[in-house]
Amino acid sequence: MVQNLWNGAWIAALATGAVVIVLIVWAAIFHRKRKTTKAELPPQVRYNLPIEILYTLIPLVMVSVFFFFTARDSEAITRVVGDAPVKVKVEAFQWSWRFTTTVNGKTLAPVAGMPVSDYHQGPQLVLPVNSKVEFDLSTEDVIHSFWVPAFLFKRDVIPGIREDNPGRKFEITTLNKPDVYAGRCAELCGVDHSRMLFSVKLVPQAEFDQYIATHQAGSAQ
Repeated sequence: MVQNLWNGAWIAALATGAVVIVLIVWAAIFHRKRKTTKAELPPQVRYNLPIEILYTLIPLVMVSVFFFFTARDSEAITRVVGDAPVKVKVEAFQWSWRFTTTVNGKTLAPVAGMPVSDYHQGPQLVLPVNSKVEFDLSTEDVIHSFWVPAFLFKRDVIPGIREDNPGRKFEITTLNKPDVYAGRCAELCGVDHSRMLFSVKLVPQAEFDQYIATHQAGSAQ
């Protein structure tokens, strides 16, 4: 959905730019001063009501269309149904992350990290491929931002937001490609902001089930 909105915005912007460039070139050529004319200036027209209405309505229609699709997709992207089988509590702190995963009511041992220079060395969040996941973001110090570029979603983590506030939660469906994806804080949050890195490992469901069995809170590792 995000990719479609992005692609549509670029297509509309390029089409608008092409029309504007064509009109500029046409006006420059059509209204150039010809050698055969003796007039210093072309005929001056002070008012042209149809043209003024046209260049007022066209931008209004364009902006309205952009707004409609953006509002529609934004509402769908930020909607939290609450039925995700996997729920992750994300706690941001200077300058790393703590992930606590709950799967069908079973809470796994938290995974916490420290500032690192390579996201492979940071805390790793393990999730199943092609699965709905609900994230609950919180922090106790400063504003952070939870960002996994491959997921095409980013959400600020703001201190002081109550746990029952829907603004701190979002849902996504994970990619259908097992791999390790980079994650980072996207909000300048202090000295080691650039080292506030983590990774998300997407695995097949069978492998995720094994991970659950060996990482439940209180189980022997």
